[in-house]
Amino acid sequence: MKISALQGSELLLCEPELLTDPRGLFAEAWRESLLNDAVGHSVHFVQESFSVSRQYVIRGLHYQLNPPQAKLIRVISGEIFDVAVDLRPDSTHFGRSYAVPLQAKDRQLLFIPAGFAHGFQVLSAEAEVQYKVSAYYDAPSDRALLWNDPQLAIAWPYPAQAILSDKDKNAPTLVQAELFGTGL
Repeated sequence: MKISALQGSELLLCEPELLTDPRGLFAEAWRESLLNDAVGHSVHFVQESFSVSRQYVIRGLHYQLNPPQAKLIRVISGEIFDVAVDLRPDSTHFGRSYAVPLQAKDRQLLFIPAGFAHGFQVLSAEAEVQYKVSAYYDAPSDRALLWNDPQLAIAWPYPAQAILSDKDKNAPTLVQAELFGTGL
């Protein structure tokens, strides 16, 4: 598996080695030890969820305060524009957003460290997205950032067609958001 930093950040793009033969293909989707080596510390995933969304849907930008979650994102079908925002107060990249298109056909995974908000917009007619997370979901700690906060300057592919939940439409801006403590 090839693991590389995305846009000079701590986000990691994981590209499995595809072994093909006349029967089809086989790949190791991820290996904990390789990811831990690339991250520089142990990351253990405890929960896996998935979503199915139609074209133009934006899910996010979501994060969890306590405990913060590292995420491993994979597109099972379709294509998305994936976004992560650094919310670690002591980070030199605080408030910076990172974006990458992810397609099922490429079979890539995106690792997002704890302390980031995450969201995506569906580019294909429909997309199924799978998430591994390092901490169990905790509803009282669930938070969101406003998807189109001008301070974040995210270049969403289809902002005029965006389909959002009420929670995401009414989320606070970065300046208004409740953030993590230091030490992430």
